[in-house]
Amino acid sequence: MHQPTSEARPSLYYPYQVHAPWLPSHHAPQERKPVVIAGAGPSGMVTALELARHGVASVVLSSERQVSQGSRAIVFTRRSMEILQQVGTAERMSANGLPWRFGNSYYRGQRVFRMEGAHDPDDRFFPMLNLQQQYMEEYLHDACQASPLIDFRWGNKLIGSTPQDGHVALDIDTPEGPYRLEAEWLVAADGGRSGIRSALNLQMEGASYEGFFVIADIQIDLPLPTERLAYFDPDWNPGNTILMHREPHGIWRVDYQLPPGETPEEALQPESLQARIDAQLAMIGHAGTPWKMDWSSVYSARTLTLANYVHGRTVFTGDAAHLLPIFGVRGANTAFQDAQSLGWHLAFTVKGLGSERLMANYSAERVGAAREIIEESGKSTRFMAPPTRGFRRLRDAVLSLSLTEDFVRPLYHWRTSRPHEYSHSMLNSLGDDNGLFTAGPAHGAPPQNIRLGADDFLLDYLGGGFELLYFTTAAAVPQPLQDVVAAFRARGVPLNVVAVGAAQPVAGADQTLADADGHFRQRYGIQASGGAYLLRPDQHVCARWLTLDATRLQAALHNALPQ
Repeated sequence: MHQPTSEARPSLYYPYQVHAPWLPSHHAPQERKPVVIAGAGPSGMVTALELARHGVASVVLSSERQVSQGSRAIVFTRRSMEILQQVGTAERMSANGLPWRFGNSYYRGQRVFRMEGAHDPDDRFFPMLNLQQQYMEEYLHDACQASPLIDFRWGNKLIGSTPQDGHVALDIDTPEGPYRLEAEWLVAADGGRSGIRSALNLQMEGASYEGFFVIADIQIDLPLPTERLAYFDPDWNPGNTILMHREPHGIWRVDYQLPPGETPEEALQPESLQARIDAQLAMIGHAGTPWKMDWSSVYSARTLTLANYVHGRTVFTGDAAHLLPIFGVRGANTAFQDAQSLGWHLAFTVKGLGSERLMANYSAERVGAAREIIEESGKSTRFMAPPTRGFRRLRDAVLSLSLTEDFVRPLYHWRTSRPHEYSHSMLNSLGDDNGLFTAGPAHGAPPQNIRLGADDFLLDYLGGGFELLYFTTAAAVPQPLQDVVAAFRARGVPLNVVAVGAAQPVAGADQTLADADGHFRQRYGIQASGGAYLLRPDQHVCARWLTLDATRLQAALHNALPQ
């Protein structure tokens, strides 16, 4: 029998709650479920919440009885916050997190590079927000508990899955013994050591780097701003790199590379941690400042992905699908983008609104995103932790030149996680006007948020299905366009029409957003004569037009929902 610990995890700042396990004897015999999600981390819970937004029920299995141990992921990007807004947790994240936009790189006691995250008046969220993962998981769990479409099962461990004709048979262990459950689809969100991936004997492609890094969360009072701090080749850790981040509740993350040959077990000895952290504090001018250890761990940088995320009725997401280095805050932030994409692709497939070609598209898009991230993060990893003598010589040359030469300093840029643009998606319209636009989000890009009022933004009005942004000052959406919208709605396709530009409500539109100063039009590259954008359920652009008629809209919708 599976017996997860019933003792709350230790923490200096986070009050862990141990939840009661879901036991089969307390419930009726289990009928087949549309979706079962193995794993209750960020990717698993956001997938469940996205499925629920699209009206699809799911079961979430957590092998543990409490949220994850330690702060783990602590930096969340603007796009992640926009995704979390859709599932209802961004407000709590913002209320308790620390926003920031600057990153600093130091060498020989000199600041040699200062990164600035883009931020303009149309952005609701800062480029980055620091908050420990336990809180993020707590907020996601609360949202799952509030949804009648999500069956959350603590203390349930998936121990086996058997593909069947049109479904998957699952063997699940609990504190009182095993039970069997059938699912039309199994989502493998069971993390970097995915048992599902191993059972299917799936191999990942990419590279693993030999170096190890220690993550240590300490409770300390430091009079430093909430900015990313990177220190290269310090005297106490020659040739290596140290990162520091402020977290809420008086916690600081200290992240440092180990010298070659030192094992993780040696690095996590209390005396080793004490000596390294004291040396870092002394280097930044805070020697002797008292601190306490909250949590520590060791990781190695890996840039790996499965070549295909869909295997029969089993779908991979998050760390089960790919392993990415933390440089550039790519772990949880990539998982959120996976989950947002998987949520609508899988929901529409389950509901019969598109063929299983949609699932193939999910895989193609997210594998493409992972490979782009691997290329970018590989550059960052080779700079932060040079894997060969040649790379180290190049990195050391940059370090030395940066003391006096401005032109090399941008090489310190850590290539922060950014939303992937599905520029080559098969869902993008082939007959629209994408190539004629001179501004605005292009094919596959996420939407540009627009500030509509003091606390009123475009993304507040999007979510739940396809979105047609129709720019007009007319009194009504043309009837032929309304007829196309009605025909797709009759098929069960959620399709929302947002009229932009008129001062009064536009007939045929679900809502009307004024644009008296033309700012919305300008950001979206729309001319005075009008135009339109079609956004997918994950808000990425799949078509845009300078002029739109019923035939073009119908063709774009058919293309975005392959049968």
